[in-house]
Amino acid sequence: MKLHHNLRRTGALTAAALTMTLGLAACSDDDGGESASDTSSSSSSAEETPMETPMESPAEDMPSGDAMDASAETYGAGCEQVPADGAGSFNGMATEPVASAASANPLLSTLVTAVGEAGLVDALNSAEELTVFAPANPAFEAIPKKDLKAVLADKKMLTQILTHHVVPQRISPDELSGEFETLNGDMVTIQGEGQEAMIGDEGAAVLCGGIQTANATVYVIDTVMMP
Repeated sequence: MKLHHNLRRTGALTAAALTMTLGLAACSDDDGGESASDTSSSSSSAEETPMETPMESPAEDMPSGDAMDASAETYGAGCEQVPADGAGSFNGMATEPVASAASANPLLSTLVTAVGEAGLVDALNSAEELTVFAPANPAFEAIPKKDLKAVLADKKMLTQILTHHVVPQRISPDELSGEFETLNGDMVTIQGEGQEAMIGDEGAAVLCGGIQTANATVYVIDTVMMP
């Protein structure tokens, strides 16, 4: 009887101890502790996840505005008279539509005045693609003052003359040779390419060619051409 009693007592104590152990383990999990299986799973996941290489920003590969050189494709002795910096420089003109760009260039001040008198500023600035054969100031100075004054006062005639200098497409230096329809609805004939090009029936020479604006390619010429 005594032996049987001792066995029952020992079994009861063992069961109580096991119950306490399981209870403590459950409390540990409830308090946020990680179980051995959770730790093993986290470690395995960390080992299997590859390290990500930071991606380079596209902006790092883009040239800055200071690196732009709009003078790279220009040619002609007259280009030396274009300002090296500022709104009237090659880089400055490249950011503006053609009429606005020309207004900042000291070579083209008389032309800009004529364009304003004809009311063509908005039409030229809003066009998508143009080539402008822009007479430099000396080209207008070669016209007798009386005749120039009369032309500037006659808006219809002035508009015809100015639009005769504009082609509604971009023409690169190596594409100059040929006949092109102008905004005036007539044709301008160009013989030769690049620095050898002679523009119109007057054979105007290119003083500075290949100037880029936001919507046009400009060739500064030494003669005012008549339609």
